[in-house]
Amino acid sequence: MSTLRRWIPNQHGAWAMLAVPYLAGVLIGSPSWLQLPLFLAWLLGYCAVFHAEQWVRLRRASRNPRAARHRRPALLFTTATLALGLPLLCAAPWLALAAAAMAPFLAVNVLYARRNRERALANGLVAVVPACGMLLVALRAGGGTLAEGLAPALACLLYFAGTVPYVKTMIRERNLEAYRRGSVAYHAVALVAAALLDPWLAVPFALYLARAAVLPGRGLGVPLVGAVEVGCSLLLLGFLAGGYG
Repeated sequence: MSTLRRWIPNQHGAWAMLAVPYLAGVLIGSPSWLQLPLFLAWLLGYCAVFHAEQWVRLRRASRNPRAARHRRPALLFTTATLALGLPLLCAAPWLALAAAAMAPFLAVNVLYARRNRERALANGLVAVVPACGMLLVALRAGGGTLAEGLAPALACLLYFAGTVPYVKTMIRERNLEAYRRGSVAYHAVALVAAALLDPWLAVPFALYLARAAVLPGRGLGVPLVGAVEVGCSLLLLGFLAGGYG
């Protein structure tokens, strides 16, 4: 179990961001055999990137000896991703365009890791973009079109971008009033934008605004904060599947 914990990334909030947009794309479109290995390659790729970034970060930080423990997982997850991804590229060459579109965001994340600033607000926001873009990839894998996926992908982007400052107000920046005000302001704007995409989306986004305004400063523990975000993510998935599926 201890080995598993070392290999599986401990960024718990990232798993919802990886899964929900992808699953929304599957549910909005038509299920396809391609979507399952593609999802597995997506998760393996995330694990590879996580360990590679940790290796880069710790190597940069005074040649930290802990960097070595990330080398093997990074290599093995990268190998597994390529082993699964290359046949997928042969079956669906358009996936190369999706990978190319994500590459600049990955480069920015690696740069922040190298500077040991991976928890910077901007870095978190950059990471959200390709994750939400996977809704379009999953939808296309099921025969859908960009036009069909644009609105739900933007809804995912509005929600998950908001989780970046919100979670900071609950944990690392919980004593900074400026962060709380900024988070609430963002969620108010996101509510309006989501309602313009689809009036029904005003329902979950009103709840997201309420939790951003009310929960900071309440002393909630990390597990409860995480549980609330899982519920919020599933709520979004339900509205997207029901409204666009």
